[in-house]
Amino acid sequence: MTDSMLIPHETYEENKVHIGTLQKSADMKPFLSGDSDGTGLHLIDLEHTDARMRIVAQFLNRYDASRILVVSARQYGQRPARKFAQSIGAMHIVGRFIPGTLTNPGLRTYIEPELIVVTDPQADQQSLSEAVSSGLPVVAICDANNNLRNVDLCLPANNKAKESLSMIYWLLSREVLKAREGSTMDDDTWETMHDVADWKSTF
Repeated sequence: MTDSMLIPHETYEENKVHIGTLQKSADMKPFLSGDSDGTGLHLIDLEHTDARMRIVAQFLNRYDASRILVVSARQYGQRPARKFAQSIGAMHIVGRFIPGTLTNPGLRTYIEPELIVVTDPQADQQSLSEAVSSGLPVVAICDANNNLRNVDLCLPANNKAKESLSMIYWLLSREVLKAREGSTMDDDTWETMHDVADWKSTF
């Protein structure tokens, strides 16, 4: 464990953030530990996850939060994604993404964000495709099997388990708000105000 990690290594593990998939992509190979958990699942290197968490938080803070769109079609990601968006003041679309939302100005649901955060590049394919067509930067939580062809900034983590998604979005929210100019909230205050268990999907 590295002393400078945002949260203890064990906390990441308890929330299954490191548990990957049976398949791995060439794109994600640099973010994997090379170990297996005995079931053949590829494990994500939590040092990379922790380091990228800081980078993603800083990157998001380069944008007006109200122009950031957070997306999650995956069921277990919907509650955490929505709570993350609400906590930083961003837009969110959870559940079904209506085709044309980012590309068809004639739609009632049409919006023009400046940045999109997707929970899973595979499950959120429609929004990812439209973001690319619109020239929007894409930040994505990426599991061992994801490819990064249309992803500008990858946050390596288990993007399928509710525990992992809750922990990732909770921690990212904390880091974004802490990094904002004038924010004096310390970790203990944040944890008192925001219980990570409340971010877990009720499904």
